[in-house]
Amino acid sequence: MTFTGRYFVNPLSLLTGNFPQKEWIIVTSIRLPRIIVVMFAGAALSISGVTLQGVSRNPLVGPETLAVCSGAGFGAALAIIFWDGTGVIQASSFLFGLAAVLVTYLVSASFKKYGSSILTLILAGISVSVIFSALIGILKYMADPYEKLPSIVFWLLGSFSAITWSDVPNLIPMAIGIVIIVLLRWRVNIMSLGEEEAKTLGVNYGLTRAALILAATLATAAAVAISGIIAWVGLIVSHITRRIVGTDHKVLIPATISVGAIFMVVCDTLARTLYSFEVPIGIVTSLVGAPLFILLLMVGAKRKW
Repeated sequence: MTFTGRYFVNPLSLLTGNFPQKEWIIVTSIRLPRIIVVMFAGAALSISGVTLQGVSRNPLVGPETLAVCSGAGFGAALAIIFWDGTGVIQASSFLFGLAAVLVTYLVSASFKKYGSSILTLILAGISVSVIFSALIGILKYMADPYEKLPSIVFWLLGSFSAITWSDVPNLIPMAIGIVIIVLLRWRVNIMSLGEEEAKTLGVNYGLTRAALILAATLATAAAVAISGIIAWVGLIVSHITRRIVGTDHKVLIPATISVGAIFMVVCDTLARTLYSFEVPIGIVTSLVGAPLFILLLMVGAKRKW
């Protein structure tokens, strides 16, 4: 994937030692950092999706459910209008993504006595997501239609086109979230049994759930801050991987990292090569992910899941 694009680079020239300076700069300075960030983003969104599905025992839950994406989108739009600058936009997006999940968690905790803690968490996430989406709409309405509005719209569609080596350190929060989930992956199996069963097995349900949600939020917020909102990855990759390796999270979670990274690299390559201009990655993942999800539903219906 590093050698494909509007400017094709012959990989054989690298093996023969006859690698032109121009091609070397394209590969090492432009495409290589992009591939690294794309793989991390795919892994982060995918592992977050499968973790949240395991914790909530709901196969339709994804990173978007807890409002992290809409919160991050609001933070980015706010920064684009009032401050601008890539670093400020990424920082604002990341912080508002974390803040949105914190608000979701607090709202859920305040209504816990009225029903299932998982159900209230999901409903609170949907509600907070709608609020932040409305706030994004207000900012888009306020924005300068010639300069700021196009920037907001383009960011919300998702893109890796501006990635450089300076973005690689921003992968640290993603890596931290991924490592925490991998270390706790065996507990996701217990969490998926339900609260009472988890407590019976001696697991601190509340603390473990909070740690897993925080790790998933950290990974997702960092990914969205770098790339913008990318739909379907967290949902579709978990289902694809589950079909391949089964439902044991000790195997499923590491496998999801690999499948998510590959899926995102494929989608990003399509975004770079489908047309003479680069298609926003969020459009490509939706166009690829939605039909795949329908296909999985059809296969599952035939097998009666």
